[in-house]
Amino acid sequence: MRDALPRPVCARLPALFDALFPGVERRLEVEAATVAELVDALEARWPGMRDRICDSRPEIRKHINVFVDGRRVRLDTPLAPGADVFILTAISGG
Repeated sequence: MRDALPRPVCARLPALFDALFPGVERRLEVEAATVAELVDALEARWPGMRDRICDSRPEIRKHINVFVDGRRVRLDTPLAPGADVFILTAISGG
């Protein structure tokens, strides 16, 4: 039987969030079994962060990329204990 309990993962947040959420930690341990639960935990610590990461569908915003152990993921992606989760802002230009 698969364990669906939250477990600690390492979340790394983009530098852009420093200006939007004063006192935000750029690297932190969070208890989460999925990427969605990670976003919920971040929202609980810093209200408004979910809106910066997710749109109204809810899906990860087009200009935000979330990677788990080097793979681009979605909100329903399960997280293994100790997973490295990077939330990055997309870079564009011409």
